[in-house]
Amino acid sequence: LDGAPVVVADLHSSLPAIVAGVRAGAGGGRPARIVYVMTDGGALPLAYSRVVAALRRAGWIVGTVTAGQAWGGDLEAVSVHNALLAARHVLGAEIVVVIQGPGNLGTDTPWGFSGVACGDAVNAVAALGGRPIACLRISQADARERHRGVSHHSLTAYGRVALAGADVVVPRLGGELGRRVDAQVRRLCEPRAVGARHRRVDADVEGLRGVLAGAERAIGVRLSTMGRGLEDDEAAFVAAAAAGRHAAAVLAGSAGSAGSAAGC
Repeated sequence: LDGAPVVVADLHSSLPAIVAGVRAGAGGGRPARIVYVMTDGGALPLAYSRVVAALRRAGWIVGTVTAGQAWGGDLEAVSVHNALLAARHVLGAEIVVVIQGPGNLGTDTPWGFSGVACGDAVNAVAALGGRPIACLRISQADARERHRGVSHHSLTAYGRVALAGADVVVPRLGGELGRRVDAQVRRLCEPRAVGARHRRVDADVEGLRGVLAGAERAIGVRLSTMGRGLEDDEAAFVAAAAAGRHAAAVLAGSAGSAGSAAGC
């Protein structure tokens, strides 16, 4: 992958926010060539995604690759590894975004959820010489305690399944939510008995609310996660946009402009 930044996220609803963040990180310059890799944790036909169709119409992504049992992308790949290579070398991706299709399967158990695959995706990116960027699933409004602040999905997938180190992008949220996220990320980024230590990236979120509102107007699709919009759960989308903006900074070779990177 030649060091290309690859953003990994849990929920399909993160995709437009990540892409908006990448574009915001371009600072008015030429937008990066973004390719979406859809894994098979959620819906299998790519055509189920209204968001992908909208992003293609707007020219915000240049192509799609479906991996595993998923199908319907511009290219179809047997594995996530094949999909990453196809995105980079066939479609010419400068930044890749890896997320399952619409939908998310969970069983209210520590390991029984489709987002576990985020950890496997981080490993695949590292194995192929890419730059893994972990997008945190964050919520300020989810009624379920296990998803408040940083979701247990992210803590398990990145903390227990991912053996390679990734850039963990932490939005500076402030207040009680920010303190909670900080404590959770500190534990996530501690040295591990098995696996490389993650790299924490504290990211400014100034201006991202406006970027996200503008993205809704530009692509003609309302941002929505678990039935909640931007006005209901802003932190969820800001976290995703921050990961995208960091990817743009990595591509530009100036990661410091997106936030400060350090061990936790």
